[in-house]
Amino acid sequence: MINFDEIYTSLSKIAAASHRPALLAIDGRCGSGKSTLGEKLAAEWDAALFHMDDFYLQPHQRTPERLSEPGGNVDRERFLSEVLLPLRAGTPVHYRRFDCDTFSFEPAKIIEAKAIAIIEGSYSCHPLLRNYYDLRIFLDIDPEIQLERIGKRNGPEALKRFQSTWIPLEETYFRECAVSDCCDYIIKMITDSLQINYNRE
Repeated sequence: MINFDEIYTSLSKIAAASHRPALLAIDGRCGSGKSTLGEKLAAEWDAALFHMDDFYLQPHQRTPERLSEPGGNVDRERFLSEVLLPLRAGTPVHYRRFDCDTFSFEPAKIIEAKAIAIIEGSYSCHPLLRNYYDLRIFLDIDPEIQLERIGKRNGPEALKRFQSTWIPLEETYFRECAVSDCCDYIIKMITDSLQINYNRE
């Protein structure tokens, strides 16, 4: 079992030595609990939390060429410039969430630097981004549990879209970009819920 206390200690030491936030990425398959883990760790560690879901492509970026790239359906360039580079510099992040329902940007939020920053979501460990992190976690999940969780969370119609589009795109990205190979820790979901135990007082 992964010892999150050790991860916290490692990140804290990095932050203290580098005088900038220590960066943790959580990538992995949809339905595997990335958001849940990110939220739990951010609350436990008083860390800043960023979501890759806020950086999906704008309509004009969704060209056949871009979508054919492994990991191409996220705006990794904007994420790098708006989030990762400021975090590495230890400066406030001006964070713009792209709303896929309205196809527009929400007003920018200013997020002050904290000792630890967590980036969760598929495509967070794209080759353009992965070397900016200090530690990387990959969340895996059995296919049957994955479909069950997505169906409960998103409903049967959305599940069909996941099966036909989003899961195949993710699997291409994981395979072509060797995502799990670049990660420091791999967590396998073997039940229908993610349970994280903390030992630090």
